[in-house]
Amino acid sequence: MKFVFQERKGSEAVVIPKTAARLFHTILVHLSEGEMVSVTTQHREISSQQGADLLNVSRPYFVKLLDTGKIPHRKVGSHRRVYAKDVLRYKKSLEAARVRSLNELTKQAQEMGMGY
Repeated sequence: MKFVFQERKGSEAVVIPKTAARLFHTILVHLSEGEMVSVTTQHREISSQQGADLLNVSRPYFVKLLDTGKIPHRKVGSHRRVYAKDVLRYKKSLEAARVRSLNELTKQAQEMGMGY
């Protein structure tokens, strides 16, 4: 795929792989919907505050998730470090559980004739 960047001084064409173009498209869609977008590598270690931000929870709650072993982490001195991939894996498991619960509630509502 080719992107053309235009400025007052001229333009520059850049060829990028399709996967990068799809990622760029996804980012633009989320931004246009008013969502926050963060791009990071999955193998990057992040702080507990950054992890909390990824899950959209408070830092104290995130620390409880770490301390109870729900998300693996390590300590560097008194600081907790967690891999972004582990936080994203946990987030994905929460979303999957949420979908399963909603499907079950929908099924029960249909069985009860509630019109859903």
